[in-house]
Amino acid sequence: MTIAYRPLILGLLVLGFSALVLGRAQAGGSHFFAPVTNVVVKEECGSCHLPFAPSMLPASSWTRMMANLKDHFGDDASVDPKLAAEITAYLTANAGDQGGQRRGAKLLRGVSATQAPLRITELPKWVSEHRKVPDWEWKHKDVRTKANCTACHSNAELGYYDQ
Repeated sequence: MTIAYRPLILGLLVLGFSALVLGRAQAGGSHFFAPVTNVVVKEECGSCHLPFAPSMLPASSWTRMMANLKDHFGDDASVDPKLAAEITAYLTANAGDQGGQRRGAKLLRGVSATQAPLRITELPKWVSEHRKVPDWEWKHKDVRTKANCTACHSNAELGYYDQ
């Protein structure tokens, strides 16, 4: 290889790498949901499960869920009222039906904010995206529940659900 071709090859490598990085950023498309950044939410919610991206539900769902932590899907997830207020404020401010939550809006398309489910796994778009997953996979010892996103989506904690 002559020295004259080095800039061309280097340019092609940079272009290829840029395309890969840009492709990854765009690959999330409707499968990227900004992960939780609030330390209190990460700590309190994340002590039992993946702290779900607030944009995956509308504000009304988060408000209803936080109002009944005594029965949080069969568990008592009660926290100090001051913490509950902080968590609720973060979740509702970053909910999928709030401004700037484009990806969450796609997940919530066709869902009435007043009648939205409390479970992400009951959203029509979620059901559609997971319709081909056989029942036996949900029962696998490493999955056990449809809410265990990290069992199949290894980058869920980073907000990527595209694999």
